[in-house]
Amino acid sequence: MAQPTLQIHGTIFSTYSRIVQTVAEEAGISWGITATPAGSEENRQRHPFRKVPTVEIDGLNLYESVAICQYIDNAHNGGALQPDDHAARAEMDRWISVANNYLFPVAEHGLLMPRLAHRFLKTPLRSDVIEAALPEIAEHLGIVCQRVEEAPYFAGAEFSLADIFIYCILRPVQMTSEGDNLIGQLLPLRHWLNKIGKRPSLIATRWETESEP
Repeated sequence: MAQPTLQIHGTIFSTYSRIVQTVAEEAGISWGITATPAGSEENRQRHPFRKVPTVEIDGLNLYESVAICQYIDNAHNGGALQPDDHAARAEMDRWISVANNYLFPVAEHGLLMPRLAHRFLKTPLRSDVIEAALPEIAEHLGIVCQRVEEAPYFAGAEFSLADIFIYCILRPVQMTSEGDNLIGQLLPLRHWLNKIGKRPSLIATRWETESEP
């Protein structure tokens, strides 16, 4: 069997692993993933700050998901996921930054990790942590909803890397009871998630625990 074009090292069920997988699907390149804990010595050799995923592609070892995704899109997809228009490119960059710096941290630590620890590690559910995070999560979702009311995609008229980052970050939130309740009150955002979730690249990278939105 031929080796995949892209080899991913990271957590199997991971927001950022899925982002990279989705960009590879959009580019039409094959990929494989090797389970690699972030804190492992192997990963330290790949990423000096011990984050995942890292990738091997075209003889390169790359880390940091934005750089990985831009490389895949530029080298294997003709830059199709990045607008040529300077203003639209700035919108894309802005919303990727929003996703990484604001949406992901509070959702991950304030909602998803407490839920996952309770479900898989059988630790007591930290309802206090979740309740404390929900107002900020709700505020962030409201800001995102405003954007989808303004334009069909986050960069404007065309689907871009920003939509992949935001979808892959918000879909796990929607899969929790609290997140589903919040997003259910923001109909434009719920409709946007339903629309984007039907894209073949995102269907191909669904987690085993994920049903159709």
